Amino acid sequence: MNATPWVAALFYTLHWAIQLAFIARGLLRPHREPASRIAWVVIILAVPVLGILAYLLFGEVNIGRRRLARMRAVLAQMPEMADVAGMDAANRRAEVPERYAHLFRVGHSIGGFEPVGGNRARLLPDSNATIDALVTDIDAARDHVHLLFYIWLPDRNGCRVAEALKHAAARGVTCRAMADDLGSRLMIHSEHWSAMSQAGVRLAQALPIGNPLRRALTGRIDLRNHRKIVVIDDGITYCGSQNCADPEFRIKAKYAPWVDAMMRFEGPVARQNQYLFASDWMVHVDDGIDALLRRPLPVFPPGLPAQVVGTGPTVRYSAMPEMFEALMYTARHELVISTPYYVPDESMQGALCASARRGVATTLIVPARNDSWVVGAASRSYYGDLLAAGVRIFEYVGGLLHAKSLTLDGEVALIGSANLDRRSFELNYENNILFHDPALTAELRQRQDRYIAASKPVTAQAVVGWTRRRQLWNNAIAMLGPVL
Repeated sequence: MNATPWVAALFYTLHWAIQLAFIARGLLRPHREPASRIAWVVIILAVPVLGILAYLLFGEVNIGRRRLARMRAVLAQMPEMADVAGMDAANRRAEVPERYAHLFRVGHSIGGFEPVGGNRARLLPDSNATIDALVTDIDAARDHVHLLFYIWLPDRNGCRVAEALKHAAARGVTCRAMADDLGSRLMIHSEHWSAMSQAGVRLAQALPIGNPLRRALTGRIDLRNHRKIVVIDDGITYCGSQNCADPEFRIKAKYAPWVDAMMRFEGPVARQNQYLFASDWMVHVDDGIDALLRRPLPVFPPGLPAQVVGTGPTVRYSAMPEMFEALMYTARHELVISTPYYVPDESMQGALCASARRGVATTLIVPARNDSWVVGAASRSYYGDLLAAGVRIFEYVGGLLHAKSLTLDGEVALIGSANLDRRSFELNYENNILFHDPALTAELRQRQDRYIAASKPVTAQAVVGWTRRRQLWNNAIAMLGPVL
């Protein structure tokens, strides 16, 4: 008897059983948009082997069981969010106008931090000035320096910070520095990393990859720590878009200069960034620093109210989109956003369009040349609907506009590491600061005007004039958004 038909039938049945199993898994996964479910079903059916492999690598937001367990254990030993501030009533007061109070309630629902008053802040002039200020603060540190960057390069600015940390450690300051294992691989594998360790700087690699094949089986490799956090002596913190590198950004020099926005804060909001750093640090290092969060802080003089909003794949689903959309729907007069990566979900695209339709002067500033051709094409697929709704779009031509900023009605602003794309929404750990202060918001708004002045406006006529081939390309790439 010929067994070949039976073998073929068994193979065929097994093939379909595996396909159906992965389709069912994709359909049953929580927190997934219908478009994403449909896209994965189509991919698995169209190219079964590659589709299943792609689903294993990118289909689920999975950081790995061991890492998740470690994170939960670390968070369990940290103090309650309400006690993190470590302040008396004078510092807890944050005078936020009632019309904006709901925004800070959204922020509180995400990370548990209340808005705190008593903060001072300044917008730093440019990337090199940011490093100058950071090195000065490290040189003046008395107790500790905590630093976390997604990208830390062994270039001029990256080495300046490394040298400052070495000098601080030599004079007895406790220095802890963490860098993402993928984004900062050049620094981590350089002589400067080992030199810092030998000088007494305590180092850690965020989300280490190790063996890529093994890591792919236990969790997604592309879940990254995209945060930019600096905390010095529990009272100074930095927040914004800048990595620890030269603006020439030698790893992608053809897009340079990188144009960033970074703020230096003094006050109790630094304690909230300290919490984020501690939670990241303790997951990777057996170095319990949660006691720092219980130290009493001094009473700071009156200052602006601010709140840290930290998000990530192990934080509540849709947290960052909710924050952005709340800001968009709150706007009554003006809304200006700069971001290098605009790949929204449907609800965010709708929120931005709705802002313009109700008469709000709505502006989106993005780079003309994007370092990611995928994001560049996907972003442009949304232009037509945005322009039809009345959103003004500007493409920055003076380099890669990397600043992530949002100003609202000249009074409220959000600055930080999060982009308006699905990677920041679902895959990256991000940190942002929401604040209310007309003067500081006006300063950030002026910076946004500088971006606009160095941009070319995108017109509806130009978009309509795109070739069919270009439109097809942009829309086809945008279809991958729900998958990735």
